[in-house]
Amino acid sequence: MNVIKFLAALSAFLGKTFAVWVILFAAIAYFYPAEFTFLAPYISILLGIVMFGMGLTLRAKDFSEVFTRPFDVVIGILGQFVIMPCLAWALCKVLGLPDEIAVGVILVGCCPGGTSSNVMTFLARGDVALSVSITACTTVLAPFVTPALIYLFASQWVEVSMSAMFFSIVKIVVVPIVLGIVVNALFGKVVRHAVLCLPIISVVAIVSIVCAVVAVSHDRLAETGILIFVVVILHNCLGYLLGYLMGRIFGLSLHKRKTLSIEIGMQNSALGVALAMAHFSPLSAVPSAIFSVWHNISGPIVATIYNNMKDPDAK
Repeated sequence: MNVIKFLAALSAFLGKTFAVWVILFAAIAYFYPAEFTFLAPYISILLGIVMFGMGLTLRAKDFSEVFTRPFDVVIGILGQFVIMPCLAWALCKVLGLPDEIAVGVILVGCCPGGTSSNVMTFLARGDVALSVSITACTTVLAPFVTPALIYLFASQWVEVSMSAMFFSIVKIVVVPIVLGIVVNALFGKVVRHAVLCLPIISVVAIVSIVCAVVAVSHDRLAETGILIFVVVILHNCLGYLLGYLMGRIFGLSLHKRKTLSIEIGMQNSALGVALAMAHFSPLSAVPSAIFSVWHNISGPIVATIYNNMKDPDAK
């Protein structure tokens, strides 16, 4: 029992300080790249572990919102797969980004929602059930939608193989999630204890992914790092804003607008890293890696702001 309590406390601590660890180790990897390049071949495996963990936390009821209130879920899915890719493409055009960076920005824009959005929605006093459903649905749709969107928006810069990307997403996202759901269904009682360790594993895996990208992209990052960081901040913050406005346009309540804002603004950037490394170049993975750092800084800030907003419709 003491071990379980310790793991729960450690998981909570790492979850709250996640951004600190990412920034710290990314800086170390930047100054000592040779020590971290060995991680690059394992990026897909590390992401698969994170996705398996996500599967362990999912149940059939997480998809039930699709049937009980399909309008809200569909709005979230459309917002995720329309707003963020279009924003990415527009930023690349307006800022005249180099090809490799442009592809990386579009890549992260075409990814499904990130699981950390569920935590941020909870902290923001948003609609957590809706957030989980949108994340789950966009992740399931990702093998079909993400390659198509990348082809649509990025093929002017590089050659895009939709079929190869489809199989990559199935292998490193869908299969691990399905396995996690199956394990959860078969060994639910054991899984409930194991889930306490998931934040620890996820933090280590994502920090390792970021370190690998920073290490292998060191030279180019020194030249373009500031530009990429500015683009990522704009992309993320505009995603929050447009997600909120979208909810307002469709007449959703405040707690649903908060959910859409966070869900649309936060991406599964680790998937962007894995796809960039597998199909494009290390530099193309940098926007996703920086997104991993930045949205774990911006997310808590936005969640705090939303948490203090009063719903005029609440009784």
